[in-house]
Amino acid sequence: MELVDWSYEDLGPRIGEALKKPALVRACAASADRYLGTRGVELATTREFVTNAFVLHEVFKDVMDEAGTDAITVNECMGTIMGMSRTTACLPLSLLNDDGYLAFCESDFVVIPSGVLLHYVSSLPVFLNDPTFPHDGTVTLAHCTAPRKMDGKRLEPARILTHFESDYGAAPKVAMKVGQVCTNLVPDFASRRWVGFEGTIVGNPFHAICRSQVDVKVHGGSDALVEEMKGFHWMMSYGSYMRECGYALKKAGVDFLDVSRS
Repeated sequence: MELVDWSYEDLGPRIGEALKKPALVRACAASADRYLGTRGVELATTREFVTNAFVLHEVFKDVMDEAGTDAITVNECMGTIMGMSRTTACLPLSLLNDDGYLAFCESDFVVIPSGVLLHYVSSLPVFLNDPTFPHDGTVTLAHCTAPRKMDGKRLEPARILTHFESDYGAAPKVAMKVGQVCTNLVPDFASRRWVGFEGTIVGNPFHAICRSQVDVKVHGGSDALVEEMKGFHWMMSYGSYMRECGYALKKAGVDFLDVSRS
């Protein structure tokens, strides 16, 4: 990977200028209205946060075009960028993933390579998430930046809330498809042995954690997953791609343990 560091000293003025362009703000407000007016979308935050999210979405696309890339990650996404953009990066990153880009929060380069791999193996958007401790054979995965077009075609229903930790901005709570088989990658910090598991989505709870939440029943049981938990972010996609991911990691010299077959 060639990493292009776009500093906030450069990005801040660009966002500020974008928010001062009446034509751009009007166009983004219209895009926000269309988004909120689609079937299955419920607004539970301030409309201005959503309009500003569409402005930030346009800024991110311009930055990626100039860098010649289809991938972006936002560092200090729970701080610096919020004051600059007058919203949060959650919804813009969700929109970018639905557009076919790779867009991640928190700039965690332990997990981002697994998102790149899973995206290109599956040709689908991927969900970077915070895992919880497995319980009753199930693990709850949550974050505020989930894509809606998880199958690459159909937009899942979503409630647009504030970002959880700040109670600010716009973040989607995506209702993922119950009964859907999914692939989950659990990278380690040293990139020596990744863990993976296949599971089935069994629910979309609403706990006091990050907004998009999904309960995944671990195939084969969760005991082996408990013993092998790694990292503090995981990656998920719809579909079954364990074999392909294991093959690619072997080629890269990374050991891979499929705990759903343990």
